[in-house]
Amino acid sequence: MADVRTHAHQVQVHPLRQQEGGIKVVYPQSGPSSTQVLAVIAGVPVGGTLLTLAGLTLAGSVIGLMLAFPLFLIFSPVIVPAAFVIGLAMTGFMASGAIGLTGLSSMSWVLNHIRRVRERMPDELEEAKQRLADMAEYVGQRTKDAGQTIEEKAHDVRESKTYDVRDRDTKGHTATGGDRDTKTTREVRVATT
Repeated sequence: MADVRTHAHQVQVHPLRQQEGGIKVVYPQSGPSSTQVLAVIAGVPVGGTLLTLAGLTLAGSVIGLMLAFPLFLIFSPVIVPAAFVIGLAMTGFMASGAIGLTGLSSMSWVLNHIRRVRERMPDELEEAKQRLADMAEYVGQRTKDAGQTIEEKAHDVRESKTYDVRDRDTKGHTATGGDRDTKTTREVRVATT
């Protein structure tokens, strides 16, 4: 069976551009639109007014500088240190503001972090309690196992000494011919171990 898939086709329509003498004309021959005409009518007076104000401001600044220059020269021993002090003061104020803003943002971060930790604390505390209980149970079981192992080894040692005592007593009884009770001897031996 053949796999039949349908593909969506896109059709792009490009407007035809007219050519005059081998040069493509982008805008139609009819002229500018009404929006373009309104933009030019509103833009020329506003732009001209702003350009005139900029020129007047520049001229006023140059004239003011020319008039104030002799005063700057006369008072320069006072103005230069004053400008230096004002510059240092402004730098200090800006540095103080930046450091204060950094401190406030740091405090905000720390407080948000503490809030998040407190929200998670009961869950983490419960997990820690559970792990501690599991560890205590594990240690208790290991201690119990170790105690049982030690008890078994002690019992094995006790049994091996009991057999040694019986063997000696049996050999001693037959060799010496005495009437010693092997049971009493064994109890004494076990009690000393």
